Amino acid sequence: MRPVVTERADADPFTGSLLRPEELRGSAVVVKFGGNAMVDASLQRTFARDVVELWHTGLRPVVVHGGGPQISAMLDRLGLESRFEAGLRVTTPETMEVVRMVLSGRVQRELVSHINAHGPFAVGMTGEDAHTMTAVRRPAWVDGRPVDIGLVGDIVDVNPGMVRTLLEQGHIPVVSPVARGEDGQVYNVNADLAASALAVALDAERLVMLTDVEGLYANWPHSTEVIEHLTADALEGLLPGLASGMLPKMEGCLRAVRGGVRKAHVLDGRVPHAVLRGVLGETSPGTTVVPDNSPDHDSSTVRPRRPTRRSRTAEGPC
Repeated sequence: MRPVVTERADADPFTGSLLRPEELRGSAVVVKFGGNAMVDASLQRTFARDVVELWHTGLRPVVVHGGGPQISAMLDRLGLESRFEAGLRVTTPETMEVVRMVLSGRVQRELVSHINAHGPFAVGMTGEDAHTMTAVRRPAWVDGRPVDIGLVGDIVDVNPGMVRTLLEQGHIPVVSPVARGEDGQVYNVNADLAASALAVALDAERLVMLTDVEGLYANWPHSTEVIEHLTADALEGLLPGLASGMLPKMEGCLRAVRGGVRKAHVLDGRVPHAVLRGVLGETSPGTTVVPDNSPDHDSSTVRPRRPTRRSRTAEGPC
């Protein structure tokens, strides 16, 4: 049965000024929620309301979440090392146990709870469930040399059947980025790349990446000007020079638009209603990536904007 909602939960006047384009109705939108915004209870609640508002407009939102800050905190409590290489968490078997526990046992449950405060919408799952995501061990390179990052996976196959079923029943899937391998191993998957792969498999209209900065900077750290709009080819040329925290996000955006997703947005998750502004606003904040042959093609532009914070936390994988 489809969820029945008797009362709209949001009372924010901002939502009344949004566009509701009819052509988006019924389209899947994959939203990756991560970064330090995840540890801010107020931002979590606002994010949940935004996701439900997307549902109310006729879109089919899917949430893929990270959990880097929570995993790091738990590793510290347990006396286990947190180490990153090439922007990815080095994942030992002991670390993998903590990753699974924190992602599906804590972070996912909190998000499901926040969304379900507005109605019987959210259903939690992981990439392991129904073999939704299959991964292989991901290689990593630092300064041209291979490094061992342990049980970190790269998605090689997505079976979106379970997610599609939940969407057809009117639910909002909340997916933890843990995947199985054909070798029987369980892998920690970067949430940005998991969201990208799922967006392609679902033929999603949009991919939204929430992070801790205002978008892709044109010349960081020398400038805080944000690249507002760029094509896949332009992004591919920039990838080798990106900082490790932004690299998986922009790699995910590139994979998505090359795989058929119409637009990919990188937005500042610290800003309330970033999701609604990105998907339904007249202009999207942050950085938007489109395919090279997109009718929305525009030359790459830079929008000067003073950052709201100076935090430059490099959000790793989970």
